[in-house]
Amino acid sequence: MIRALIQGAPLAEAVKSRAIRTFELLGASEAKIHNVDVEAIHFHEVGAVDAIVDIVAACAGIEYLNVDAWHCSPLNVGGGMVECAHGTFPVPAPATADLLRGYPTYSAHLQKEMVTPTGAALVRALEPVFGVQPAMRVEKIGYGAGSRNPKGFPNALRISIGEVEEAKRADTVTVLETALDDLSPQVLAWVVESALAAGAMDVMLTPVIMKKGRPGTLLTVLCSEKKRPALERLILRETSTLGMRIRRDERSCLERHHLAVQTVYGEIRVKIGKLDGEVMNAAPEFEDCRAAAVRCEVPLKQVQQAAIAAYAQTSEAKESAKVGGKVAS
Repeated sequence: MIRALIQGAPLAEAVKSRAIRTFELLGASEAKIHNVDVEAIHFHEVGAVDAIVDIVAACAGIEYLNVDAWHCSPLNVGGGMVECAHGTFPVPAPATADLLRGYPTYSAHLQKEMVTPTGAALVRALEPVFGVQPAMRVEKIGYGAGSRNPKGFPNALRISIGEVEEAKRADTVTVLETALDDLSPQVLAWVVESALAAGAMDVMLTPVIMKKGRPGTLLTVLCSEKKRPALERLILRETSTLGMRIRRDERSCLERHHLAVQTVYGEIRVKIGKLDGEVMNAAPEFEDCRAAAVRCEVPLKQVQQAAIAAYAQTSEAKESAKVGGKVAS
């Protein structure tokens, strides 16, 4: 019913898609709490008129802002009790608590509900990065004030929009790490494959010697903070570990792009790494080279050398050579 109502509205497709996604998240959470199929959730639980207006209007505003990435501070859920459709519950309400699972929250200042299920569903649909505000040039600031006016506490939401500072090449990466001495190599290989499929940037297995002289494996997973909850759960579910170390590391990255070059073995993509516009590294994509080597029945290294030679003849490589750039295979 709600999906059909939104689909029939004269709204942009992106607005409809995000609004429906928000209601799906809200409905799935309510269904889990009530232990029923999502189709059995009643209208008053996720589809009250004010919730529809709030969600659709918020999604329209989000689309209008045309923001590439969202960052959010930890959420203050409030405290005390709240009246739900099926009785009185402690704050946060059950659906709110479920929707904010894996996100940083705290309770302070007021004994009132400060994050509703609707708000939690919108946050979940946005998939923001939580933490301090990134280095940015703020261009626009907006405020939304609620009708409550608690003493000594600002009942307002602030949104700042701007451009991220590009001069800084360093960013942060989340590192999940655990040492294992009782896990089959077959399972370890499966964990690596599963973590990469779940969005890990990289996964490493390092031989280590553990207590009592036992040989073990150090599992290290690099990911964005947004992917951390899912990968943390995957490691705890799929391995024998009882815990893991989690940290944020700073890393310095080259600007990267691909350039396709033509060789006698076909088209090969070359990954280019630049620093302040100067080429630091150029390497043929392994999978492209492997496929060409199999197809043409030639040694892999021969395809790689041909790709590097072809890249050296491009205008980009020649221009970089004038300013001291280098090409490495």
